[in-house]
Amino acid sequence: MKNKLTDLNDHLFAQLERLSDEDLEGEKLQDEILRSQAVTNVSKEIVSNASLVLKAQVAASNSIGGNLKTPSMLGIDQG
Repeated sequence: MKNKLTDLNDHLFAQLERLSDEDLEGEKLQDEILRSQAVTNVSKEIVSNASLVLKAQVAASNSIGGNLKTPSMLGIDQG
């Protein structure tokens, strides 16, 4: 899988840095705020999806009595 939740975290911090730019004013600031709202909305959906995937993995692992295999989107090395 190409994108992981750690990548999302990086994007969120980058967005926060752009919002923190004290030189942003007027229309440029408003554009960045709109971009930030869009990033936040998409991020919430990604986190919600990852949560669902993890819950499904836990349920599947519990039902077959096997080891929990962490979904790759979480970016956790299982090696």
